[in-house]
Amino acid sequence: MIVQDIINHLEELAPLAYAESFDNVGLLVGNKQQKVTGVLVTLDTLGTVVDEAIQNNCNLIVSFHPIIFKGLKKITGKNYVEQVVIKAIKHDIAIYSIHTALDNSHMGVNNMICKQLELTNKSILIPQSETIKKLTTYIPKNEAEKLRSALFNVGAGHLGNYSNCSFNVEGYGTFKGNDKSNPVKGIKNQEHKEAEVKISITFVKHLEAKILKTLFETHVYEEVAYEITTIENKNQNIGMGMIGEFLKPMDEVDFLAYLKSKMLATHIKHSTLLNKQIKKVAVLGGSGSFAIQAAKNNGADAFVTSDLKYHDFFTAENRILLADIGHYESEQFTKNLLVAYLTKKFTNIAIILSQINTNPVKYF
Repeated sequence: MIVQDIINHLEELAPLAYAESFDNVGLLVGNKQQKVTGVLVTLDTLGTVVDEAIQNNCNLIVSFHPIIFKGLKKITGKNYVEQVVIKAIKHDIAIYSIHTALDNSHMGVNNMICKQLELTNKSILIPQSETIKKLTTYIPKNEAEKLRSALFNVGAGHLGNYSNCSFNVEGYGTFKGNDKSNPVKGIKNQEHKEAEVKISITFVKHLEAKILKTLFETHVYEEVAYEITTIENKNQNIGMGMIGEFLKPMDEVDFLAYLKSKMLATHIKHSTLLNKQIKKVAVLGGSGSFAIQAAKNNGADAFVTSDLKYHDFFTAENRILLADIGHYESEQFTKNLLVAYLTKKFTNIAIILSQINTNPVKYF
């Protein structure tokens, strides 16, 4: 078992292609070919967490937040980031960060909040755009079924609850190979007309390399004619935040008490109470002020997030209850998610949940 094996499974849960452009995700420290002795899962990688990994014989730390966020020009140990990197390298400990890739996964951070709150009818609050692509290619009619099946088998053609989706048009193609060609159909230097099928099939962008590899390996032509386009359709399985519903509505005070209990929050900052029932709730782990309008547009009665500033609360505009439960509090169950996921995938190595509370915010 090597580090790359763990990474492969993590990126099935949360492909890095969907991380935000500002983020720094993936393997940040270490060698992906290193044999894994154990995995420690944490929200933040601090010096004490590296010590915990050493004590538990774990040489891979899977961290939600990236310890290296901005570029490092020098590593001299002058701050906690450099100290962590030095200690990890000294002890041959790899560090992998999943951050906004998991934020944007429909099985990630926000799904965990919904589970904690027992929300139903869940959907993505802000679906990500430009994540769906379309492949168009042309193939001899008697080879079309083989190619479609091969593409379906590697994940193309999935639309919501449907699989094996494609559009096919029959026609004919013409071509003439030169002296250097080796045509499967026809004869070089002679124009050839072939009954073909035009296949159009969509796929999610992180599969592009696999889709093209399959296309080239399966297609019979020496030169494969194909087009890949990015389409504007929103991806309902990828994006920031989630929105769901309670089976029964509750009043605002009861909701805040319930929220505080379920999310283990020591306090909640909230906007003006509106004397309304709370049934539809939007959630976004971490800093979520950018999603307030989306929560309102989706008819949420309340929006649960963190890091709201003074003026953010005015944007509630007596339409929604804003609840800031704290950054750490909103993301704290993420490491439980990762431990449960990795434990199912790997039964022959230790997957350990960090016992260190890395929350830097304290309350008096």
